[in-house]
Amino acid sequence: MMSATASDKPIAQLRSQPRIEAQSLSEMTWKRFRRHRLGLVSVAVLALIVASAILAPALKPEGYSKLDPRIRYESPTAAHVMGTDALGRDIFTRLLYGGQTSLTVSVVAVSISFFIGVTLGAVSGYFGSWVDITIQRVVEIVASMPALIIILSFVAVYGANIYNTMLILGLFGWTGLCRFVRGQVLQIREMDFVLASRSVGGGNRHIIMTHVLPNVVPYLTVSLAFAFSSTILLETSLSYLGLGVQAPTPSWGNMVGDASSMLNLRDRWWLWMPAGVAITLTVLSINFIGDALRDALDPHTSID
Repeated sequence: MMSATASDKPIAQLRSQPRIEAQSLSEMTWKRFRRHRLGLVSVAVLALIVASAILAPALKPEGYSKLDPRIRYESPTAAHVMGTDALGRDIFTRLLYGGQTSLTVSVVAVSISFFIGVTLGAVSGYFGSWVDITIQRVVEIVASMPALIIILSFVAVYGANIYNTMLILGLFGWTGLCRFVRGQVLQIREMDFVLASRSVGGGNRHIIMTHVLPNVVPYLTVSLAFAFSSTILLETSLSYLGLGVQAPTPSWGNMVGDASSMLNLRDRWWLWMPAGVAITLTVLSINFIGDALRDALDPHTSID
């Protein structure tokens, strides 16, 4: 009787302790992300920028093409809070619509890169052998191509417009994502739950879609954040050079490009500064969010 009571004592102590509820990866990531103050501020800034771009038609229903030659190069006033450009167009209106254009181009381009990179990376890492070798050789060829020369050739043949900009950025931005996904899949395909699914007759497509990719996507968000910021910089660079979005459609890049003369840079700061600040804030916010996500996904990193 005494031995039974003694053996029951540790069990009673365990039952008296508070239960620890299991947390999913997304719950743990969000809990750690909330402690990253710079990441939260960046989310708020990016949300404001995105909301302003989406609501541009409601905020400025007159559109970005309305011009008034009588108020050319007008500095900021109550009527035009960011001034006007060489054609008398409101800079603030064009900034909102330009953000809509730049963000849309970046989202579409990253989506194209995401589809190509994730698909080829998953296939390469999962099947291995000659499939992996072939895909990786293609990745190396694409990554080694002189992007600027290819873009110039593409623009010369097909013309510079918003759709070609989306396509060319998407076709040249997938190699890094492909390599990242391949590395993750190489690890996941040898884990017990994948081997168990394969042993009971699970098909390759079922295993990839059900077990492999869902375990890659949380870590892929960090790469996507940095890919998005890089794509915004590429789009603005192309538009600045006249190889991307064309007038009269505004984008942050061609707004800076239109004000690139020495006179404008020195004396008419309102022509280029709003778009420059918008580009800087957007890219920094996305990069800080990416840093915060990376720290939140890494349990060995302390977040103050």
